[in-house]
Amino acid sequence: MLNGTNIFLIGMMGAGKSTVGKTIAQKISYNFVDTDPLIEKCAGKSISDIFADDGEESFRNLEQQVLSQVSAYTRLVVATGGGIVLRSLNWSHLHDGIVVWIDVPVEILYDRLKTESDHRPLLQTENPLQRVRDLYDQRRDRYAQADLSIVVNANETPTQVSDRLLEMLQTRIELDRLKKEP
Repeated sequence: MLNGTNIFLIGMMGAGKSTVGKTIAQKISYNFVDTDPLIEKCAGKSISDIFADDGEESFRNLEQQVLSQVSAYTRLVVATGGGIVLRSLNWSHLHDGIVVWIDVPVEILYDRLKTESDHRPLLQTENPLQRVRDLYDQRRDRYAQADLSIVVNANETPTQVSDRLLEMLQTRIELDRLKKEP
């Protein structure tokens, strides 16, 4: 149905991009790639250490390089970091495929993230909930530029989200095909 077109999952940290991405990839016989582990492999250290040692700008540069390399391939479901949408150049790579925003309400995100805030450099603050709100507000307009968006509720399992997302993709592809027919 996708003819090899990549699917890029964007959204806030804790949105479930990696979990949902693996499920989708398996269901459509695509490979799954998560940009964060690739960045860590390239840097030879954890994302927390990249932020601590080299700063966010250095991390964003690595993120951009990894996305550039990944987008050259086909038949991938790619889970991206939450801030990948901040650089315009990244959008040129994202638009090589179908961009999907996994939109999760801030309260649910915080609930998912609060136990792992030690591993999330951007949550190293006195008020992590407010930080999640601020990041969401800062990025929302960028996320909204996605080709598709799916709002996730607290009770949905990753399988339910991936099934719903695949239905949305199918509908989108059928509508695009109808538009092209004479």
